[in-house]
Amino acid sequence: MATVLCVLYPDPVTGYPPKYARDSIPQLPTQYDGGQGLPSPEAIDFKPGALLGCVSGELGLREYLESQGHKLIVTSDKDGEDSEFEKYLPESDVVISQPFWPAYLSADRIAKAPKLKLALTAGIGSDHTDLDAAMKAGITVAEVTYSNSISVAEHAVMQILNLVRNFVPSHEWAVNGGWNIADCVSRAYDVEGFDVGIIAAGRIGRALAKRLKPFGVHLHYFDTHRLPEEVENELGMTFHDSVENLAENVDIISVHSPLVPATYHLFDEKLINSMRRGSYIVNTARAEIMVRDDVVKALESGQLAGYAGDVWYPQPPAVDHPWRTMPNNAMTPHVSGTTLSAQARYAAGTREVLEDFFASRPLRDEYKIVDGGKLAGTGAASYSTDGNSSPGSTGN
Repeated sequence: MATVLCVLYPDPVTGYPPKYARDSIPQLPTQYDGGQGLPSPEAIDFKPGALLGCVSGELGLREYLESQGHKLIVTSDKDGEDSEFEKYLPESDVVISQPFWPAYLSADRIAKAPKLKLALTAGIGSDHTDLDAAMKAGITVAEVTYSNSISVAEHAVMQILNLVRNFVPSHEWAVNGGWNIADCVSRAYDVEGFDVGIIAAGRIGRALAKRLKPFGVHLHYFDTHRLPEEVENELGMTFHDSVENLAENVDIISVHSPLVPATYHLFDEKLINSMRRGSYIVNTARAEIMVRDDVVKALESGQLAGYAGDVWYPQPPAVDHPWRTMPNNAMTPHVSGTTLSAQARYAAGTREVLEDFFASRPLRDEYKIVDGGKLAGTGAASYSTDGNSSPGSTGN
C-alpha cells in the first residue's frame, strides 16, 4: 500500500460543488498540436468539466486509489513546519501538487521524506521541486506536460488585450455607474501593428504566437533553442539572440520560460528601463523571473504602461503584496492553467502517471522531469545539470 499526499487549493467559499455555468466541455481530438497524445488513463472517475483541482475535487483520484488499496490524503495546508503537508510528508510515497498552489519540495523537505518515490505536478511546471535534491534522493519527478499549455496561452492573449485596450479601468467605470469614455480611452490602443516579444518559444510560446498572428502584430522571440526556419516563416517570428536585444525592440513582452538560475530576477530595473517607454509585460511563467519592486517602480514612473500575469511569489501572496495595488495592473490569481477544461486533462494525466507508476511501467517520456537520478524527457530539454536546474522553493 502506498500513501499519496495530494496538496490542492481550497474549495470555493460558496461551497462545493459549485453551480457550473455549463453542462459539458468540448471533446478535443486525441492528439495535441505537434502529435503528443492527450492523457490516456485506463479509466476516469469524474465528469469532464467538474471542479477537480480543489480539496473536495481530489483530482478525481479517491475511488481509484482506495480501490487499489492505497491511502489518499488531501489537504490545502502546505506552508510551515506545522502544516498538514509537513505532518504527512514523512510517510508519503507520492506527493502531488499543482503550480497554482505549489507544495514546495525543498531539499530540507525532501530530507524529511525517506519514503518519497514520486513527486508529481498535476499540470506543467516543476520548479517548486528542488530537482538536484530529487536526483540525489532517487525520486522520480513528473508532470502532465502540455495538459494546460493552451489554457495558459489563451490567458496570455486575454491579458495582452486587457492591458493594451485598458479593459479593467473601463469595466470599473461601467460597474460603478459611470460613462467616462475619455477616461477609458486615454490609455487604450489597438494591438495591431505592435511589436510583441515572446520569451521562450516552447509549447505555450508557440501557441501564443499562433493566436496573436491574426491580430496583425509583429512577432519576435528569444529562446535558447532557435526554431526551425520553416516554423519562423509560418508564424512570422523574428529571432533575437538575447533577451536584452528583444526587450529593446518590442512594445509587449510575454514571458513563458521556466524558473532557473539564468532567469531568476532576469527582469530587473536595468532590463525594464531598456524597453520602450510605455511597454507592457505579461508574465504567466513564474513571478521570480521579475524583481518584484522594480516592476512596481516602472509602473509608477510610466516606464511600463501595464503589467499583467497570474504568477506570484510566494503563492498565495500576502494580502499586502504590492502587485495587488500597483497602478495599471491586470493581475489574476494563478488561474491561467486551471480552467475546468484544463483540469479534465491534467487530472486524467495524473491518473495515467499513477497507473504506470504503481504498475512499474515506464512513464511517458514527455511526462518525465527526473528519472533514474538524472534529468529525463521534458526535464532534460527544459533544465540542465550545470547549475541551471530548479532551485525549488524560490531561488534560494
